Amino acid sequence: MEGAREANRGDVPAVVVLARQAIAELTPNRGGSVWSRHEARAEPVDRSIAAAINGSDPGVQVIVGTVHGTVVGYGITHLEILHDARPLAVITDLYVDPEARAIGIGEAMMDLIVVWARSVHAVGIDALALPGDRHTKNFFETFGLKARAIVVHRSLEDPVSAGGEG
Repeated sequence: MEGAREANRGDVPAVVVLARQAIAELTPNRGGSVWSRHEARAEPVDRSIAAAINGSDPGVQVIVGTVHGTVVGYGITHLEILHDARPLAVITDLYVDPEARAIGIGEAMMDLIVVWARSVHAVGIDALALPGDRHTKNFFETFGLKARAIVVHRSLEDPVSAGGEG
């Protein structure tokens, strides 16, 4: 049976593996090179995951998606305080192992994120989808998330391809 729940300390090793797997999967994609150096979780991943799961910050939620009790996905959301002092829930990590996709794990995790965001009176939920990643964009849209900004980029690392992504 698949589902989602709040993460606990025992989930740290599985979440660390999934976080590294997510970074490796997304880095080669369009926009992934800069994403992996800017938005992705930095090493040491195990420390930041353990800190997020330990529950000392009430403005951070960590959930795991499971199949028959085995962790196959994870999500991390934190609150950012806006200029008007109201919170915005920001999904920094949401990943399901490719072998466990399309069976409802991501949906179960998003359901928990939405419930949590409402419970902390967030004004909304933000998440990032890389350019061209229609599956992720469409997934978020099923939960009512829509583009509110588009970040554009020009790589200066490779002068031969001025239009490249970097």
